[in-house]
Amino acid sequence: MEEEGFSFKELEAEMRAFEESGKTAMLVAFGDEIIGLVAVADTLKENSREAIETLNKMGLEVVMITGDNVVTANAIAKEVGISRVLAEVLPEDKANEIKKLQEEGKLVGMVGDGINDAPALIQSDVGIAMGAGTDVAMESAKIVLIKNDPRDVVVAIKLSRLTINKIKQNLLWAFGYNSIGIPIAAGILYPFFGRVLITPALAAAFMALSSVSVTTNSLLMKRSKLK
Repeated sequence: MEEEGFSFKELEAEMRAFEESGKTAMLVAFGDEIIGLVAVADTLKENSREAIETLNKMGLEVVMITGDNVVTANAIAKEVGISRVLAEVLPEDKANEIKKLQEEGKLVGMVGDGINDAPALIQSDVGIAMGAGTDVAMESAKIVLIKNDPRDVVVAIKLSRLTINKIKQNLLWAFGYNSIGIPIAAGILYPFFGRVLITPALAAAFMALSSVSVTTNSLLMKRSKLK
């Protein structure tokens, strides 16, 4: 409007008020004069604030990347509890913003659902697409959430951490078990006891028991509460 020479000083206060309440203000002109002001806003997804609060408690930094203007973006961020906002980012620049975060030494998980989010989802370390998003976003992501619930992002992270912990536990048990069992089965204690302590049949039984214990430990994940 400024480039076309329209004056809208009398509407600036109203525009500012809309933007500070999380709405994007748009001017409407006809002929050579401003005839109206329209404010639009994306509605927050249900449970968004709860999801952000949980992520913060988990020690994760939540960053909002948006094409909205700074005032509107900060208003939305304040409503859900996000402290760092990257606003007025063009669709093609979202991937560059992800790259900048990675250059800060951060592992970045990107959550998106639109066509414009696809490059950023690919650039991120872990791309997470919402189930109600576009096909392009889901094809670009490494994780696709079936439901359109932001809390499922928290569930996905908790499940990932739980899985890694179980893998580490199982590896520790398996390596420790075999590090002790194999030398004994090979007869390392024979000079001290004068006999073989573990027969091949008994060793086979112990190996089966090891597999059962690892499987049982993995199945305990079903008892974990992720929400």
